[in-house]
Amino acid sequence: MTTAHILGFPRIGAQRELKAALEAHWQGGLDAAGLHELARSLRARHWQQQRDAGLDFVTVGDFAFYDQLHNVSALIGAAPARFGFGGPLGLPEYFAMARGTPAQPALAMKKWFDTNYHYLVPEVDAGTRFALNRDWLLPEVREALALGHKVKVALPGPLTWLWLASAEAGFDKLRLLSLLLNVYWALLAELKALGVEWVQLDEPILALDLPAAWIAAVTTAYRELAGAGPALLLATYFGDVGEHAALLKALPIAGLHLDLVRAPQQLPAFIADWPADKRLSLGIVDGRNPWRTDLAAALATLHAAQAALGERLWVAPSCSLLHVPHDLSFERRLDPRIRSWMAFAVQKLDELALLKRALRDGEAAVWRELHAAAAAIEDRRRAPTTQVAAVRARVAALGPDDARRRSPFAQRIAAQRAVLQLPKLPTTTIGSFPQTAEIRAARAAFKAGRLGEAEYIAAMQAEIRHAVERQEALGLDVLVHGEPERNDMVEYFGEQLAGYAFTQNGWVQSYGSRCVKPPLIYGDVWRPKPMTVEWSRYAQSLTDKPMKGMLSGPLTMLFWSFVRDDLPKREVALQLALALRDEVVDLEAASIKLIQIDEPTIREGLPLKKADWPAYLDWAVQAFRITAGGVRDETQIHTHMCYSEFNDILPAIAALDADVITIETSRARMKLLDAFAEFRYPNDIGPGLYDIHSPRVPAAGEMRTLLDKALAVVPAERLWVNPDCGLKTRAWPETEAALRQMVATARAARAALG
Repeated sequence: MTTAHILGFPRIGAQRELKAALEAHWQGGLDAAGLHELARSLRARHWQQQRDAGLDFVTVGDFAFYDQLHNVSALIGAAPARFGFGGPLGLPEYFAMARGTPAQPALAMKKWFDTNYHYLVPEVDAGTRFALNRDWLLPEVREALALGHKVKVALPGPLTWLWLASAEAGFDKLRLLSLLLNVYWALLAELKALGVEWVQLDEPILALDLPAAWIAAVTTAYRELAGAGPALLLATYFGDVGEHAALLKALPIAGLHLDLVRAPQQLPAFIADWPADKRLSLGIVDGRNPWRTDLAAALATLHAAQAALGERLWVAPSCSLLHVPHDLSFERRLDPRIRSWMAFAVQKLDELALLKRALRDGEAAVWRELHAAAAAIEDRRRAPTTQVAAVRARVAALGPDDARRRSPFAQRIAAQRAVLQLPKLPTTTIGSFPQTAEIRAARAAFKAGRLGEAEYIAAMQAEIRHAVERQEALGLDVLVHGEPERNDMVEYFGEQLAGYAFTQNGWVQSYGSRCVKPPLIYGDVWRPKPMTVEWSRYAQSLTDKPMKGMLSGPLTMLFWSFVRDDLPKREVALQLALALRDEVVDLEAASIKLIQIDEPTIREGLPLKKADWPAYLDWAVQAFRITAGGVRDETQIHTHMCYSEFNDILPAIAALDADVITIETSRARMKLLDAFAEFRYPNDIGPGLYDIHSPRVPAAGEMRTLLDKALAVVPAERLWVNPDCGLKTRAWPETEAALRQMVATARAARAALG
C-alpha cells in the first residue's frame, strides 16, 4: 500500500503562538518552563493533524525554537569557541548564538537555498569537536511515542549541515566529517533503542553543483550510517538530482525522496531499475506555494510510478510545509473565488491523503473530490483577472531603451553630487524605523474601520514628523520617512497593485520569531494609482536635508510573494517592473532626489544549478533596470541587499547600475567587501556597520573597526555609512543609541581623512 508522509510542518502555530511565546520569553515575561509547555502543545496539535488526515507517520524533529539547522548545532554540541560555552547547550546558549550577546555578535544568517527562510550559519574550524546532546530531539521523540504516534524522525543530514557551515578560507570542512558521523551514528542508535523505524535525513545540497570530493563523501557518509539501526530516507528537494541517480540508487539507504514539483524531469532516471529493496518518495504536492494541486496531473504521474514501484511508492509534498501558511480555514475575508484555488499546509495534508486513497481504492472512490479540484483549477484559468490585455501589451512592447539610464554612472554621479551636496562618508539608514505599538494600533484601527482616513493620515504624519526630527537631531545626512504606514515591505505595495490578494493569517516563518505574510499574485499586475508619493512629499516638506523615497523592487515583490504558477516568473517580474517604474517617475516629479529600490532577493531567485544562472540573471537585471530607467541623471537610485553572498554574481550586481548599493556585512565582519574590491565594483557602496537583527548596541570601537576595513578596500568618495538593514523590529532607545554611535564614527573618520 502506498505510504503518505510529509517532510516537515509549519511550527509557528495557526495563530503564531510560537512567535508570541518566544518574544515573551526574550522579554522576561515567560520562563523556560512556560516556553517548553507551549512548544509541547503545538507539537501535539500538529502531530494530531497529520494523524487525523490519514498520513502513515507523524514527522518529529521539524520543530525548532529558532531554526532547524541551528537545532542540529545544539544537538551535536557545535558551539563556536568564541561564545565560551562549556558543557551541553541549553536554551540560553541556543538563543545566545542565535541573537548575540553583549560580548559576541550572533551567528550569521543566510537564505535557505532559494527560499525566503533564513538559517543560522554554523561555524567550524580545525578545533571543532562534536558530542551528542540528549536534551535535544530525543525528548520530542518520546513525546510523540507516548501519544501513540507512529514516528518518522526528520532532521538535516550531516553533509548539508557541514556544507552550509562557515569556515576560514582554505580549511577543508570534510576533515570534520568522520567526527560528525560519529555523533549522527550515536543519535541513530538512540532512536533505534526508542523504537523509531524511519529517520529522514535531508540533503538538499545534492541539488547544487557539488565538488567531486563532496559527491564522493555522500557514499562514505551513508555507508557508515547505514548500520546504525533505523531505516534511512534520504530527502532531496529544491532541484534536480538526476545526475546522481546511479550513486543514489547504490547507496545503502532504505528510501529516497525526490522533488517532482521543482524537477519533474528527473523521475525517469530513478524509476528505471529502481532497487527492489528501496522506497521512492515522490514530492508531488507543492510545499512552497499555496495553490491547489492539480490532482489529475499528479495522479497521472503517480499511477505510472505505482505501476513500476508497487508498494514501494511513497507520496509527499515536494519539501517541508514550513514554507506555506498553516490553515486556509482561518481565511474568512479572502475572496471566496480565490480561496477556492488554494491549499495551505493543513489542506495539503488532505490532498496527500486523497492521492493515497485514489491510488489504493481507485479514482472512482474519490470522484467528487477530484471533480471539485479540477473545477477549481479550470475556474482559476478562466478568471478575467488572470489576463489583462493592456498589461500584456505593455510588456510585449518593451525595448532596450526602457532598461537603460540616460547616461553612464560617472556622468550621473557628478550631476548627483552637485545637486545633493553631501559630505564624505554620508550617513543614512535603510528605510524603516521602529514600528511602535501606537503605530500598529493606529494601522489596525484604520483597517478595521474604527479610525477614519483623515485621522489615520494625521496619525501617520505625526509619526513621520517624529522620525524626521529624531534623524535631524542625530545628525544623519540623508533621511527617510520611517515607513510607519507600511505593515510589510511587500504587502504594503501589493495592497495597492491590481493582481494581488491578501490573507489574514497566511503567515510563514522567516527566522526565529520573525514571520512574514506573503501576498498572493494571482493575476496580471498593474498600478492603479501612486502608492508612496504623498508620504514622501510630506516627509521632504519637513526638512531641508534630502529625503529618500522607498520602494520594494520587482524581484522582491516577486520572490516574497506567493507567485502564480500559470505564468513564467520572468513575465510576472516585467509586469511588476513596469508598475514600479511608474511610481519611480512620479516620485521624481514630486522632487524626491534619492529613490531606493530594495532588492534583497536577487540571489534568492538564482537557480541551484549554475548552468541556469545566465537566463535568470538576464531577466532579473532587466526587471530592475526597467524599474529605474525612467528618471533623469540627477536622481540618485539606491538599492539594498541583505544576507546574501554576491561574489559569484557581482557582474550582475554591477549590471543593475544602481548609483548606490547598501549591503549587509556586519555579521560577516566586512568579508563581503573583499569580493567587491577584487571585482572593482564601479558605483557607490554602503556596507552595514552594525547588525539590526540583534538587540545589542555595538560599541563605537566596533563600528570604527568595520569602517576602517571598508575604507581599506573602497575609496572614501564612494563609501556610504549605514546599518545593515531596516530598523522596524528594533525599539527607539537602542535605535538611537546605535545610530548616534554610527554618526559619531562617520564624523571621526571624516576628520581623520581631512
